[in-house]
Amino acid sequence: MAHRKDDYFRQPDTIKHCVFCCDMQERFRPAIKYFGDIISVGQRLLQGARLLGIPVIVTEQYPKGLGSTVQEIDLTGAKLVLPKTKFSMVLPEVEAALAEIPGVRSVVLFGVETHVCIQQTALELIGRGLEVHIVADATSSRSMMDRMFALERLARTGIIVTTSEAILLQLVADKEHPKFKEIQNLIKASAPESGLLSKV
Repeated sequence: MAHRKDDYFRQPDTIKHCVFCCDMQERFRPAIKYFGDIISVGQRLLQGARLLGIPVIVTEQYPKGLGSTVQEIDLTGAKLVLPKTKFSMVLPEVEAALAEIPGVRSVVLFGVETHVCIQQTALELIGRGLEVHIVADATSSRSMMDRMFALERLARTGIIVTTSEAILLQLVADKEHPKFKEIQNLIKASAPESGLLSKV
């Protein structure tokens, strides 16, 4: 059956993606490598998600001790903001929220720490049959060694390690997308490289 080019854009209720923001909390600010950069890139991703109507799920690791999500990250419209003590974001409440999203098949994941909460979340999600995109320039750890080895390990397990600009353009997919201009404005200035081009 032939599809018109714009059929995809006529199905706003068929959501295929979800964005996960993991533990971007105040107490991590002085400890995480390139934290300022990943805050900036994370905010760009969440703006893109709002523009495109993509649901956002946010967790905070033990917020009583580690503080809330940093103020620079705008959580307006997030589907779920949940405290946790488990490292993985895949909690019963998160699974229930995912089940409410029609047709979800992929998760865009960013936050901290790459080798702990991000890694464990990604592995659990692919174990449930979801496609996972880790946004490398919005994901970090206290140590660059832990960060880079985790990204390598995840890539070997079939998880897609990508960048914020690549994922935002993948989400619109076509310059004829009604939100393309707004997404283009988000990426007009290149994202900071957040240490990814530094030697380990």
